Amino acid sequence: MVQVLTILHVIVAIAIIGMVLLQQGRGADAGAGFGGGASNTVFGARGTASFLSRSTAILAILFFSTSILLAYLGARQDNKGQDILETPVSGQVKTDLPPIGNQPLAPPIKSDLPDQPPVLPGGK
Repeated sequence: MVQVLTILHVIVAIAIIGMVLLQQGRGADAGAGFGGGASNTVFGARGTASFLSRSTAILAILFFSTSILLAYLGARQDNKGQDILETPVSGQVKTDLPPIGNQPLAPPIKSDLPDQPPVLPGGK
């Protein structure tokens, strides 16, 4: 059920992106007044804009519905009684290093650069 709903959710999201990209901007109508020929289209002068906007609104409602339904199903999903904060950590991380407290300090690194004079409090 969740897999089918997730696939539907992705398809609706891609369809919304396509619908938004198909729509013309507000400034595109100005060219129709100078012989754009928009009245000779299949949907009429304003038919494509209203069809695309209605389709986008329907897809948006479907997208939000699947989002809410997926969130609801995800919250109800049984995690077999395990909380990630309550899982034991022992035995999961294995290293061959000794504990940090038992390690000796590393010797200072020798450098070829000359020693820097101490900085005076006045900055000079």
